[in-house]
Amino acid sequence: MASHNQNFILIILISWLMFQSPVSSQDKVNLSLYYESLCPYCADFIVNKLAKVLETDLASIVNLRLVPWGNTQIAPNTSWICQHGPAECLLNTVEACAIKETHFKFINCVERLHLENRQSSWQSCFSATGLSQTPIKNCYNNGLGYRLEKAYADETASLNPNHRFVPWVLVNNQPLQEDYQNFIAYICRAYRGRNIPQACKNKALEINKINVPDSTGPRVCFRG
Repeated sequence: MASHNQNFILIILISWLMFQSPVSSQDKVNLSLYYESLCPYCADFIVNKLAKVLETDLASIVNLRLVPWGNTQIAPNTSWICQHGPAECLLNTVEACAIKETHFKFINCVERLHLENRQSSWQSCFSATGLSQTPIKNCYNNGLGYRLEKAYADETASLNPNHRFVPWVLVNNQPLQEDYQNFIAYICRAYRGRNIPQACKNKALEINKINVPDSTGPRVCFRG
């Protein structure tokens, strides 16, 4: 009898462990954000939408990709023309270096400062996040940041369909276009794994639920 009970308990334990197992990489949903620094709508999306989602169990089913190039254009002399001026070019490159070091918190800090109209204080984000300045500053100064941005430029230019504005959000390579703020619903619909995040269990979650006219105008930065 004791052996039978032990076997039963073992079966229950194995079943529980299987249910609690980490999400397989092949089950994860790809979430891509094409954006630019100093675009207030990109900053709002990163700080007030994306960062909060990454603090929940929804993050466990997402592969996040950030591409900080946005609406930047390349002039005939190969110089960059950033929509919000040279400061944007600098911060795009700095954030590209931060992405290489997988420091989303640093990017979130920089974008939050922009929402507070304190973007010139972006270097304070090193101390605020406990991040060493050395890797990012080396990346920026030794030309790696430039090469990363050039690769992001090529990737952004190859989008099909072409992006019309930023933030430009894709879920499993499908652009959400004007419905980008409803990205959680798209992630949940695309997920095929067993461990359903709490955010996806909300019965009120519907595609196009928030895709309604906005009297304040589109919350995007259009291509120039």
